[in-house]
Amino acid sequence: MKKNITVLGAGLVGSLLSVMLGRRGHKVQLIEKRPDLRKVKWEDGRTINLAMSERGWRALDRIGMMEEVKQIAIPMYGRMMHSEQGKLTFQPYGKEGQSIFSVSRSLLNEKLMNIAEQEGNVSLLFEQKCMQVELDKPAIHLTHVQTGESRVIESDILIGSDGAFSAIRSAMQRTNRFNYQQYFIEHGYKELTIPAAANGDWAIDKHALHIWPRGNFMLIALPNPDGSFTCTLFFPYEGEPSFQSIQTKADVIAFFEKTFPDILPLMPDIADEYMQNPTSSLVTIRCYPWTYQNKVALIGDAAHAIVPFYGQGMNAGFEDCVVMEELMDKYGDDWQTLFETYQKNRFPHAQAIADLALQNFVEMRDLVADPKFLLRKKIEAHIHQKHPDLWTPLYTMIAFSHIPYADALAAGKKQEQVMQRIMNIPDIESTWQELDYKKLLQE
Repeated sequence: MKKNITVLGAGLVGSLLSVMLGRRGHKVQLIEKRPDLRKVKWEDGRTINLAMSERGWRALDRIGMMEEVKQIAIPMYGRMMHSEQGKLTFQPYGKEGQSIFSVSRSLLNEKLMNIAEQEGNVSLLFEQKCMQVELDKPAIHLTHVQTGESRVIESDILIGSDGAFSAIRSAMQRTNRFNYQQYFIEHGYKELTIPAAANGDWAIDKHALHIWPRGNFMLIALPNPDGSFTCTLFFPYEGEPSFQSIQTKADVIAFFEKTFPDILPLMPDIADEYMQNPTSSLVTIRCYPWTYQNKVALIGDAAHAIVPFYGQGMNAGFEDCVVMEELMDKYGDDWQTLFETYQKNRFPHAQAIADLALQNFVEMRDLVADPKFLLRKKIEAHIHQKHPDLWTPLYTMIAFSHIPYADALAAGKKQEQVMQRIMNIPDIESTWQELDYKKLLQE
């Protein structure tokens, strides 16, 4: 049976899910609070660039968009670490040729909206603020943000893809036995820019995710097709140094001269950008259940917002869509079983990637500058090359496979114990290439 389905939130996940639902014959209304992104740029503090990896590509491939999106994506084959002295250290992400991809959030969202609109079963409504949610019907009460005109939309199924501060989830939080937790880390982020060089080329290597690790904070840079880089400063709100301690343009220049001297000459507008661009917070959302009475469901950040340090926020949301569509194939019109299976299937994996994202912040801002950590990564890659049937690095499982997140995390914890034994071997720095790793792994 074909359903009338309302999807609240026309971001990446909501737009993708609407395409999948529309192609199955459901009548879909995709509702968005902001203006049409294709006409007015969204200024919401969200990160401009995304790191697309295997789980995201799989979802796009299901709707026939993978090759089109690859035209606007730039492969990044590893991390390029920048020391305070300007020394560069490159750490591959996987085997030779494996990469994650830098993709513009807005361009990808536009393409997904276009595909959704081309589906005869999907209609888009913009500038509609959700004022009230009636879960039992289900229905949403909307007000046009410009005109104040009100409307009520009832549907058979209501899906909240409306982000970390979801209106749908807010209504569900008032139901019985709904568990909810939000956790803000002490850091926020601010987006900055390295413009294209005078000849229009990239000023630094375009095929790497650049990291300036500085212990308690870091700067990263992802390439854009126009030759520029989008930089993100992950920085404490308070303390020294912090967003609180840098108050003037002179403070900005002094801080970058001391902390990121190699990048300062590449950022001519750094002081103006820093002062003008917003500072945004970083939150992890955990909640359960994700569904209500077989009529309402949460997906993407509305169900499990995470910090961006594993590059999996979008990929995890897209994987939600793939799982939901696969369950539609399996259960058809049995929405009770479909929703129950969806939340039981996805919840533990959402918790796992949330934990991994928080852990990876420490790795990116601090450990990647540690010679012992870099040696460890070399050893892991060496073991994987020699014994791929016995060892797959955790990052490879997350970024380059469809192994469920919780399974990858469990395997990673076992590998951590093995690597601690290996790194404690005397003279490991000079003997690591000579060891019998197969024997070590079987002990």
